[in-house]
Amino acid sequence: MSTYQPKTGVIFDLDGTLLDTLADLTDSVNQTLMHFGYKARSLDEIKSFVGSGIKKIIKKALPVELKSEDFACYLSYFLKHYSKNLKNKTKPYSGVLRMLKQLKDDAIPLAIVSNKYQEGVETLRNSFFADTVNIAIGNQDGMMPKPAPDSLYLAICKLGLDANKDRIFFVGDSEIDILTSRNANIPIIAVTWGFRTEEQLAALNPAYLVNKPEEVIKIIKKM
Repeated sequence: MSTYQPKTGVIFDLDGTLLDTLADLTDSVNQTLMHFGYKARSLDEIKSFVGSGIKKIIKKALPVELKSEDFACYLSYFLKHYSKNLKNKTKPYSGVLRMLKQLKDDAIPLAIVSNKYQEGVETLRNSFFADTVNIAIGNQDGMMPKPAPDSLYLAICKLGLDANKDRIFFVGDSEIDILTSRNANIPIIAVTWGFRTEEQLAALNPAYLVNKPEEVIKIIKKM
């Protein structure tokens, strides 16, 4: 029988937290750039761009600023390529699947909140975490992306929890995630295995900073 309090929930970022998506993102961004006559970006450059959603990644990768109608063509090309290739090299980080199973076995409701577009989030959740994570929220029309707290609040509602009364944690790997947690007044567990360094994350003074997925479980067990 679980020793956890019944009203505990954990919300996870996706890219850089649960999944290493960098190689597939880089391939699709570079295919888009080269298709329109621009030079490819390095893996490290794309890594630094991830966190604010697909549109921001492409805008940062482009060497020029485009008119909205022209940018729409680039975005469309990227989405068409990425939708067919988002699982080529993407994989869960070591220990993530065990962490999620442990949390589910302890009857803790789990959700994913990402700035990736909704269809992409759902596809990856269904491919890797269908047995453990019921709620998957991505970038949607009418909802402000992270660092606005809207998507976290929606996840809390769908999990049947109350942000004012329940013990809820947000787990992420970037400055965007830390800001989101603060805007939602929810403690962040920042992870160092993702797209930002430990030094970058520590400088932002997250509530918790962990190096391995099993440390996430330990933090929740102590609460």
